[in-house]
Amino acid sequence: MSTSTTDPLIGRLIDGRYQVRSRIARGGMATVYLATDQRLDRLVAVKIMHGHLADDSQFKERFIQEARSAARLAHPNVVNVFDQGQDAESAYLVMEYLPGITLRELLQEYGALTPEQTMDITEAVLGGLAAAHKAGIVHRDLKPENVLLADDGRIKIGDFGLARAASANTATGKALLGTIAYLSPELVTRGIADTRSDIYAVGIMMFEMLTGEQPFKGEQPMQIAYQHANDSVPAPSTLNPRVPAEWDEIVLWATSRDPNDRPADARALLDQVTETGRSLQTALPTAATQRTMLLTSPIPTAPATGETQVLGTRGNDDPGNGPSATAELTRRGPASRRRGWILFAAVLALAGLAAGVGWWFGAGPGASVTIADVRGESVEAARLILDEQGAAVADGTTEVFDLEVAAGLVAGTDPPAGEVIDRETLVTLLVSKGPEPTTVPDVVGLPEADARIALEGAGFDVGDTIAQFDPDVPEGSVIAVVDEAEVALAAGADSFTGTPVRLLVSVGAIPSVRGLTVEAAQAALSARELTGIVGGESEFDNEVPLGDVLRLERTSDGPVRPGSTLTIIVSRGPDLVDIPDVVGETIENAIAALEAAGFVAIVQTNVPRPFWDVAEVQDSNPSDDGQAIRGSEVTIIANF
Repeated sequence: MSTSTTDPLIGRLIDGRYQVRSRIARGGMATVYLATDQRLDRLVAVKIMHGHLADDSQFKERFIQEARSAARLAHPNVVNVFDQGQDAESAYLVMEYLPGITLRELLQEYGALTPEQTMDITEAVLGGLAAAHKAGIVHRDLKPENVLLADDGRIKIGDFGLARAASANTATGKALLGTIAYLSPELVTRGIADTRSDIYAVGIMMFEMLTGEQPFKGEQPMQIAYQHANDSVPAPSTLNPRVPAEWDEIVLWATSRDPNDRPADARALLDQVTETGRSLQTALPTAATQRTMLLTSPIPTAPATGETQVLGTRGNDDPGNGPSATAELTRRGPASRRRGWILFAAVLALAGLAAGVGWWFGAGPGASVTIADVRGESVEAARLILDEQGAAVADGTTEVFDLEVAAGLVAGTDPPAGEVIDRETLVTLLVSKGPEPTTVPDVVGLPEADARIALEGAGFDVGDTIAQFDPDVPEGSVIAVVDEAEVALAAGADSFTGTPVRLLVSVGAIPSVRGLTVEAAQAALSARELTGIVGGESEFDNEVPLGDVLRLERTSDGPVRPGSTLTIIVSRGPDLVDIPDVVGETIENAIAALEAAGFVAIVQTNVPRPFWDVAEVQDSNPSDDGQAIRGSEVTIIANF
C-alpha cells in the first residue's frame, strides 16, 4: 500500500463526516483512501471517483452500481459497503477497512500455492460469491486483485463495480468488461454473463493458485481472448505434478467452455470443493474459523506497511495433515523477511490458544455482528431478529417519517442494516410515523434551478429533468411538475415528503422550417436534437415552392422532446388550373363555369341583373388561353 503526502484530499473532511488520512490505492475509476468516520469513530476505506469522470454518466452509474450491489449483500466473505454519496463533483462510497494484501500480491510473492491453501481461499471466495448469486447478482470481474486477504484472517470479495442482476443473461455491450485473463468463452464471443461466467473466473483463479501461472498467455489481449473462446483449460497437474487428480477435475469442471457443463452457481461448486477437501483429508469442520490468516505489524491508524505472512491453523502435531499451509510459505519466504518468520514461530508456539481466540471472536466480547435488515417488521419482531443474531438493542426507539413503511412498523436501524458492529454497540430501532405531509409548491414558469430548490425545500425527491418543446414557456423555465407516471401535479396539491417528482422544462419552440428545403429543415431540426423524415401527403400551396417544406407533423400524440421524430410535409407548389372559355356564354352560365373550375367570378357589365341569363360574355380576364391559381379571381366582361 502506498500513501501520498501531496494528494489534495488528504486531511480533507468528506461530506462533513469522513476525515481522509492517507491514500491506499489508485485505480482506473477511483482512488481508495483510509479515513476516520467521525460519527462512529472507526477507520473506513473511502473510494472516491476520479474527478475527470464526474461528467461521464456511464462511469458514475457503474460506480454507484458497485455500492448498490455490495450493499445488498451481508456476508462475512464480502466487503461491507456502509455509505454512498456525493461530495463536490465526485461520487464516493464508504467500505469497511481491511488492512492486508490481495490474492494477486500473495501470488506474486509466492507463486503456486499448495492445494490446502488453494482450498482455504477458494472456499472463502465461493462463500461470498454464493451469497451474491443467491441475491441475484453476477460479479463479472472476479480476479485475484479483487480478493482481499485481511491481517485478521478474513478473506473477502470486493469491487462489485461491474456487477449486474442475474435474473436474465446480462449483455456487456460492444466492449468486453472485466479482465481478459478471467473472461468466460460466452463473454468473449457473445458478451453475455451469468452466474456460470463467475464460476469460470473462479476456475481460472484456482488454476493460477495451483500452478502459479494463468492457463492462457499472449502478447495481445485478443490472443488471450481467442484462446478462452476456442481452447480448453489444461489440467493444473500438467504444470504442477503435485496437484491431486481431484483438483484437476474441479478446475476442468469450473472452466468448461460450454456454460451448461459448469456448476450452475457458486453454491454448487462450493459444495463440491468442500466434499473434495474432506475426501483428501484437507478440510476442517464447517464451523471452524477461517483457516488462512494474514498477520502484519500492529497498525493503530494507518495502512499496513510491514511484512505479511500467511498462516494455517493446522499444527505440526495434527497427524495425517502433513506440513501446514504456513510452513510451506515459510520455507519459500525470502531472507529479507526473517523478522516476519520469527513472528510466525511465536504464533505457532501459541497455537494452543486457538480455541480461546475462536471463542473470543465467535461468541465472546470480541465478536462482531452484521446488522440484519428489519425494515417493515413490527417492533417486537425486529427486536427478536436482532436479539437472535446477538446485537444489543436499545430499550427506546426513535420515530421517523417514512414514505413507504406504515406507521408503527420499523423503518430502519441506527447504525443501518448491513453495517458490521461490535456486540456491545447499541442498535436503535427507527419506527415509522408514516409519510410526512407536504404540499406541491407553485413552480410553473420559474427557472429550473429555482424550481428545484423550492421542491427540495418542500421535501420532494427531485429526479432528472425532462426537456420538452413548448412555444409558450421560455427556454429553461418549468412547464409542469410531474410524478413518476408523468402526471402533472397541481400547485397546492397535498403530497408527502420523499415523493419522487420530475420537472418538465421548456427548451423553447420547435424550429420554424416552412419554406426551407428538406435538407435545410432536417439540419435545423438536428441542431435541436430532433429528427425530420419526409412523409405524409404533399399538398398544394400558393406561397411555398414545389419541393420545399410546407409544415411539420407529429408522428405520435405525445409531447415533442429532444430525440423525437417529426414528419416533414412537402409542398406541391401553387394549385394551377385551366381557365374555362366563357366567351359567348350568358353571364349566368359563365359565372357557373368559373366557380365550378374553382375560380371566383367577378362580373364587369352594364347589363341589368335581370338580363344576365340572356346577355352574352364578350371577354374574360385572365383569358381562356392560360392558367390561374385555384381560388383566384377571373373577371368576365359583358356589355350591351
